[in-house]
Amino acid sequence: MTIELRALRALRLKGRATVGDVASAAGAEDSEVEAVLVALGAAGHSAEGAGRHKLTASGRTRLDELLAAERANLDQGALAGAYREFGPHNAAFKQLVTDWQLKDGTVPNDHTDIEYDAKIVQRLAELHEAFLPLLDRLVALAPRLTPYPARFTSALARVRAGEHIWLARPMIDSYHTVWFELHEDLIGLAGLTRADEAAAGRAE
Repeated sequence: MTIELRALRALRLKGRATVGDVASAAGAEDSEVEAVLVALGAAGHSAEGAGRHKLTASGRTRLDELLAAERANLDQGALAGAYREFGPHNAAFKQLVTDWQLKDGTVPNDHTDIEYDAKIVQRLAELHEAFLPLLDRLVALAPRLTPYPARFTSALARVRAGEHIWLARPMIDSYHTVWFELHEDLIGLAGLTRADEAAAGRAE
């Protein structure tokens, strides 16, 4: 069930995804994910076009069923506490991304100021290290989140190697993309919605 759930969840989060996209999110080999996607397609839970896969209405229903079953078997009290601890890390990351995109909160960052960008990359590395213990606890509470530590570490390594698009660019497995997807998963595991989070001022 876990690989099916991870694959369905990846399709919901990514919209239209390649086998590689789903494999990265699911922490699985392409061949394993391809087999799962074939089965999902045969069941009418996903549809494929031009090498990309998307959820169907029945796929969304199946995903909701699997997520409900997952939540029923998790320690909701511990998850709620861990999610509260996530809040300050999320606020720090939101500010970091804002600073990456805007200098002084108003001027678009053209990334010609090497020292400025280097300081933000260092902040990202420090945030990553501070966040890892909580992330490990979240994985222990909800094993479906197991792929996230490696995804964060991979994105950070590319940023630190000078590939700065891996900090916040959409449509790739950038640090921001992985953070957004983790946040979505935590919202779901806590039985909340994005609207709930927006109303509470915690939307990322």
